[in-house]
Amino acid sequence: MATIYDDDRFFKRYSQMPRSQKGLAAAGEWPAFKTLLPDLKGKKVLDLGCGYGWHCRYAAAQGADCVVGVDISNKMLAQARQQTQDSQVTYIQSDIATFQSEQRFDVVLSSLALHYIQNFQQVVKRVRALLNQHGVFQFTIEHPIFTAEGHEEWIKAADGSLKYWPVDHYFAEGKRQTDFLGTTVTKYHHTLSTLIDGLLTNGFTLQRIAEPQPPEELRDLPEMQPSTRVPMMLIIKAQK
Repeated sequence: MATIYDDDRFFKRYSQMPRSQKGLAAAGEWPAFKTLLPDLKGKKVLDLGCGYGWHCRYAAAQGADCVVGVDISNKMLAQARQQTQDSQVTYIQSDIATFQSEQRFDVVLSSLALHYIQNFQQVVKRVRALLNQHGVFQFTIEHPIFTAEGHEEWIKAADGSLKYWPVDHYFAEGKRQTDFLGTTVTKYHHTLSTLIDGLLTNGFTLQRIAEPQPPEELRDLPEMQPSTRVPMMLIIKAQK
């Protein structure tokens, strides 16, 4: 199960990012995501693309009965296991596009992982099969406006200031090659209608949508400035 996140050079750079070192406190979208979460007390929670396990540990702290974190990366899971002391949290290495389990869950979460998935509807169908009736599927994905053109870079003025974010080839869904931390990374662009319709036509009811901006305490940080002008992330909450 090859992934760029297991490349030593790339992972070293990733581990130095603020959200890698400070967790949810450094994630600009977290306050909006947290607000939309259902009550997790006594619930069975699945986190697809769990990374360092930040959301898994949060769910455990909120009283979740059972938490399963799934990620394809050995290095991510090694960090997650090292940082987790909660006995109700279990980590499993698997591609989230093909993950299967006999267990059923009340809540399925995913944070910034689904833009690495080519077939969004396939994941939605799999999540529906993993959820109990009336279960919640809540995820954050890179916003279609952010992924459309492909390079994920601002058009800049001569003095280096940010002019505008390019949006092009919006309806041409599929593979995008972007530069992330000095490495070419493959992601997949999905239109907003693909995301919403993919949920509605596969047995989900849409509950909430959010285009988060950084909270006040993070808004002045240089790395957060672009998120105050362009929606870089999209949060969707749906119920089976």
